[in-house]
Amino acid sequence: MTTRIGIAGITGRMGQLLAEEVQAAGATLSGGTNRSNPDLTALAAQSDVIIDFTNAATAQANAAIMAASGKAWVLGTSGLSAADETSVEAAAKRIPVVYAANFSAGVNLVLALAERMGAALPADGYDAEIVEMHHRQKVDSPSGTAIGMGRAVAKGRGVRLEDVIESGRHGHTGVRKTGAIGFAALRGGQVVGEHTLIFAAGSEHIELTHRAFDRRTFATGAVRAALWSITQPPGLYSMMDVLGMT
Repeated sequence: MTTRIGIAGITGRMGQLLAEEVQAAGATLSGGTNRSNPDLTALAAQSDVIIDFTNAATAQANAAIMAASGKAWVLGTSGLSAADETSVEAAAKRIPVVYAANFSAGVNLVLALAERMGAALPADGYDAEIVEMHHRQKVDSPSGTAIGMGRAVAKGRGVRLEDVIESGRHGHTGVRKTGAIGFAALRGGQVVGEHTLIFAAGSEHIELTHRAFDRRTFATGAVRAALWSITQPPGLYSMMDVLGMT
């Protein structure tokens, strides 16, 4: 029997790509939710795993539904608040949850490098800045991937991103704080996703860049995560776990 994969938000751009990738992977598409049929409980009942790329407003409700269902949950929604992430963590005590800022294999390799660079390049000598650009329809900022980059650098430096983040500078902001991790978000056109991590020192700059040209790379990775998740015990996992990089 093939793995039954349900898609929350199946009629969206990502949802349609996910449906294609589920079939390409030889799995069974068990159905999907949309605005006219938002019943995630029913979809989970007929699925082994749900892939969810909806929006942050649904995160807490979906976490409760998925925890009650006992089915695996692959969550790619960005812009989650601290309270949203707490609900995801609670669900992961009952079911396997793969929660990732980005499901691209390339991006996750970049995140691993970002952590190592953060550890190797001291904060008092190398200013860390993250620049990201996305299509004009994107509603959250900084992007989930940018935040993931920042968290990787912060982890490498042994600090919490929340304690050192600088985002949305405007007006007379004063000099840059030593140890800060800065973010700049650009929006325009139909850019799928571009992220650059910059370490700027007095004598050198180091840049690490990832550019996505097709959303399918995210869909392919999410389906890979879904197939992996159904064999895992309850817990909160990342794409790094799926790729065997932890």
